[in-house]
Amino acid sequence: MLNPKNRQFLESIRRRPNFDYGPELAALIDRHGEGSELLQAIIDEKILTKDDACKYWADSLGVAYVDPFASIITDEAVERIPVEIAKKTTAIGLYVINGVLTVAMTSPTDTELNKRLSQIAQMPVSPVFALPREIEDAIAIHYCTEKNLEENLNELEHSSLFDHPDLAGDKLAALAENHSLTGILDEIIYFGLRERATDLHIEAQETQCRIRFRIDGNLREILTYSRKLHRALISRLKILCGLNISEARFPQDGRFSMPIGSQTSNFRVSTIPSAFGEKAVIRILAMTGKKSMMTLDKMLISQTIVQPFKRLIQNPNGIIFVTGPTGSGKTTTLYAALHEINTPAVNISTIEDPIEIQLAGVTQSQVNSHIDLKFSTILRALMRQDPDAILIGEIRDLETAKIATEAALTGHIVFATLHTNTAAQAIVRLIEIGVEPYMVAPSVIGVLAQRLAARICENCKEAYYPTPETLKKYFQDEGLTEVPFYRGRGCTVCRGTGYKGRVAFHELVLITEEIRSLISEGKSAQEITRAAAKIGYKPLRYDGLKKVLLGLTTIEEIDQNTSFEWAT
Repeated sequence: MLNPKNRQFLESIRRRPNFDYGPELAALIDRHGEGSELLQAIIDEKILTKDDACKYWADSLGVAYVDPFASIITDEAVERIPVEIAKKTTAIGLYVINGVLTVAMTSPTDTELNKRLSQIAQMPVSPVFALPREIEDAIAIHYCTEKNLEENLNELEHSSLFDHPDLAGDKLAALAENHSLTGILDEIIYFGLRERATDLHIEAQETQCRIRFRIDGNLREILTYSRKLHRALISRLKILCGLNISEARFPQDGRFSMPIGSQTSNFRVSTIPSAFGEKAVIRILAMTGKKSMMTLDKMLISQTIVQPFKRLIQNPNGIIFVTGPTGSGKTTTLYAALHEINTPAVNISTIEDPIEIQLAGVTQSQVNSHIDLKFSTILRALMRQDPDAILIGEIRDLETAKIATEAALTGHIVFATLHTNTAAQAIVRLIEIGVEPYMVAPSVIGVLAQRLAARICENCKEAYYPTPETLKKYFQDEGLTEVPFYRGRGCTVCRGTGYKGRVAFHELVLITEEIRSLISEGKSAQEITRAAAKIGYKPLRYDGLKKVLLGLTTIEEIDQNTSFEWAT
């Protein structure tokens, strides 16, 4: 039990500066021995962070540690090891480089297993260490395919579970807890995660039901299934969210979490009645503890936007709005802004619904409608917490809006989101909510409007030359030269769509004294826009066209995501 490698692992921990977990570590060794169970216990008891503990463990084994959920996992690598072997050996292929398959394993020093996997994959294997639960969940996600899902749904439809059409009350509840049905819903969610979907639509139609995923901003039909299964699937989803399964006449909202590896993935669910049965939409939120924190410099924001925005967020007081439709990346931008000013000298607090990414050094609070814990309730309490910067997930009502403007006027910097189409409309919306213009004018310092467009797949990107008519539609005639646009041909990497990932484009309104006067006078969004143009404001479509010329997205995506009023 006490092999030299385990000793090396424990000595590495004890040599850490300021290590003061001696008694706790000794107790864990007594209970779990010095094998991999001890490693998991050290992580669970938070003696070390997961990454640190796994790194020390891998170092003691003489291999690298890789978190499958923070690593690239390619289809080519996954296909090299059949699913039965992957499950049996707790191993998954990550990527192939220079003819060598990197495999995440729980026992990377098992030479016999490495040799066997190399024979199966028909190429040399480079083993790395990963936690068993991370590998198991990675296998569940990356071996999930449309074909598997269709086969399992067909199998479930023809099972004895659905022999009786009477699915009322307790029978429906019992069916929703059935292992096969819960497994199907898990597979749908795993497949959504694999395909990088943001929303999963489960909907009934007249003759059959279908599942659609929103991927890179576009809805795609994934598969259809029998109407016999629909009520049971929706009921299972409601049970996960703690909703009323016998109520199908009214909309319901809920949320649930699933452990994915050593993290937790959060989901928001909305159900509504429709002509042929209830429809459910699952919004996939960020994993808690996920470290992929976007910074403003990494977000490919145009320099003409990001430089003034960076200066804006350094202000000691005022409100900064980020606007756009649901799912346009507003929260990501606000997190990046907070990351920019997050130092020990700044007290930052957030009010969110829900908390999407955990930010170190930031006090994050979540609203709870079940106990009437609203944005305004938490915001009022926060004002007594000596804040420097406050993030408000969304301003929805007059009370929240008033407290936010008062906070901005009393020496706090406030970040907030609003659902408006353009930056200038945010100011008008605030007045429409009921905040007096004389309070809005001095409190708002800037508004950033944002959209997301699907990004061209880098693997199959190609240049082409648009027709002169197309160019004239988007650019002024004077001095027009032949200019290349870009598109994706469609390949296995992007599932034949030509797009993979998304890119944001923006417009920024900086509030000048002239604009403050216009706000005080209750002028329209158009007049505010004209005043903003005097100091360099450019509309969303202008920034979108820059992203087209840079080869980041297509002209079709910009057309789809910006209004036609900016076409001139």
